[in-house]
Amino acid sequence: MKKIISVVGARPNYMKVAPIHRAFQKYSKEITHLICHTGQHYDVNMSKIFFEELELPEPHFYLGVGSGSHSEQTAKIMIEFEKVLLNEKPDLVIVVGDVNSTIACSLVAVKLGIKVAHVEAGLRSFDRSMPEEINRLLTDQIADYLFVTEKSGIENLKNEGIPDEKIFFVGNTMSDSLVYYLPKIDKSQILNELNLLNEKYVVVTLHRPSNVDKSENLIRIFEEFKKIAEKYKIVFPIHPRTKKVLQSSGYDYSHPNFLIVDPIGYISFIKLVKNSIAVITDSGGIQEETTFLKIPCLTLRDNTERPITAELGTNKLIGTQYDKIALEFFKYLNSLKTDSTIPPLWDGKAAERITAKLVELLK
Repeated sequence: MKKIISVVGARPNYMKVAPIHRAFQKYSKEITHLICHTGQHYDVNMSKIFFEELELPEPHFYLGVGSGSHSEQTAKIMIEFEKVLLNEKPDLVIVVGDVNSTIACSLVAVKLGIKVAHVEAGLRSFDRSMPEEINRLLTDQIADYLFVTEKSGIENLKNEGIPDEKIFFVGNTMSDSLVYYLPKIDKSQILNELNLLNEKYVVVTLHRPSNVDKSENLIRIFEEFKKIAEKYKIVFPIHPRTKKVLQSSGYDYSHPNFLIVDPIGYISFIKLVKNSIAVITDSGGIQEETTFLKIPCLTLRDNTERPITAELGTNKLIGTQYDKIALEFFKYLNSLKTDSTIPPLWDGKAAERITAKLVELLK
């Protein structure tokens, strides 16, 4: 019997690990699959909703590291995860995405001689000022098996000297979660609760420090949202950090068409996205979800580590010239490309491909 431990650090990681956990059930006679939650992002309310709403397995190990600086978090995760590995002696560790838990757990495993598989490998923004970029680069250098979501990932890994036999193009487990939960998403009552009509509103999410940590940037962004709000309602599930900066700025952001709400669960959030006229974001994952759902997405960043979402999908990078947001928004809506497509292998079966390959490799 082989033992595999998958690591979850932040909520988006669960959307990638849950399909893998389900896919491993098929191999339950030969593989024991366990989940370790580092507690890097932890919110009791959200976590409970998350497990119940998404029928996710409770983590077998919870490290409870909590927040802290990048160094503190990485160090705490390494210390606690090492104890788990020494106790459990797994044959393989699976890490996903690009959070601090991803690199911390990879380092611990590799130094103990345990194989590491990185799901969502090879993505690059080529912007080393982003902590996630450092996490991605280093994890891919030390991992044994690299599972790639899009063709840019294969090219990036080859350019970095990773041998072909370590690279597997499997598609995107994010699409597995979307396909799996769609029946539940369609039943969500969030539009009625927020009094919204289909395609009469825009969804906004912002959390990158470069966009939200300085009140002057946030005020410029909100001035642009007011222009958009003349025509559409704006629904903004606001990150606690963003809310704090906004409130301390003294800026009057009230507007009859602004709906600023607390963060919401995955099912309700995807329902909001699926029925919106467009999304404005700085999140990596949402660029993928909007592409899969074919919803126009404007990304407030100068680069993206998911270029396929702009090449084939519905995503458009509009940079960080904040005073052009409304202009870009209306321009994009008026000239929507009708030929957007869902990228190859984003078909809801990525986790099946990953687990089949790992079972084969571990033999």
